Amino acid sequence: MASIVLVPVSFIASSLLLYMLSMNLPRLDDSSPVNSTALKFPANLEELGNLASLLTLYKETHFKYVLLLFSGAYLYKQTFAIPGSVFMNLLGGALFGLWYGFPLACVLTAAGATNCYMLSKFCGKDYIMKYFPDRIASFQQKIEENGDSLFFFLLFLRLFPISPNWFMNMVAPILNVPVHLFFFSVLIGLMPYNFICVHTGCFLSELSSINDIFNVWTWLKLLAMANIALIPGVFIKQYHEKQKQKNE
Repeated sequence: MASIVLVPVSFIASSLLLYMLSMNLPRLDDSSPVNSTALKFPANLEELGNLASLLTLYKETHFKYVLLLFSGAYLYKQTFAIPGSVFMNLLGGALFGLWYGFPLACVLTAAGATNCYMLSKFCGKDYIMKYFPDRIASFQQKIEENGDSLFFFLLFLRLFPISPNWFMNMVAPILNVPVHLFFFSVLIGLMPYNFICVHTGCFLSELSSINDIFNVWTWLKLLAMANIALIPGVFIKQYHEKQKQKNE
C-alpha cells in the first residue's frame, strides 16, 4: 500500500519541477517581458505552432534552456503515460530539425518509457494486476509463446502502429521482461514513428491536420516493418524446435 503512494508523490514533484522551469523563462533582452503563460502542453496544431514560434526565438540565445525544458516535458509525458507524444515529436522537429530532433526523440522516448516501467515495477504492480487481469493474462501468454525470440517480438509490438504503448510500458515488468530488452525495443521499435513525426515537424507550418501525418501509405509501411521484425523470431523458434527434437 505504501509503495503506491510514491506514484502521486512522483507525479506532483515532477509537475512542480516542470512548472518551476517554465516559470523561470529567461528574457530575450533587457526590455522583453517574460511570458510564462505561453508555455503549456499543446492540444492542437494552433497551440503547437505558437509554442514552436516562441521557443524558436528563445533557442537562439537560450539553447540549453529550451533543450532542458523540451526534454523535461517529454520525459514527464512518457513517464506518466500522458497522451500527446505526437505533439512533442512535431515540436522536436520544429525546434531542432531532423538530425538533432530525431535521435533526441528516440532517446527521450526510451528513457521516459523506462521510467514508467520502473514506476510500475516498484509502485503499481499490484494495482495493475488487479484492474487489468485479462489483458495481462493475454500478454503473458504471448510473451511465453515468444520467449525464445522475445526481443524481436517486443520490436514487433512497438512497430505495430496500433499497439497500446502506455499499457506495454506498465505491464512489461509484471511479465518479467528484462529492462535492457525493454529499453532497446522501445528505442529501436519506435524509431519509424518518431522519424515520421519529427520529419513532419520540420515543416510544421505546412501541416493542416494531425491526420495528414498518418495516411494509408504510412500505416502500410509501419505494418510491413512490424511484420519484418517477426521474421528473425520465426527462424529462432524453428531452430530451437529442431534442437529440442535432436535432444529427445
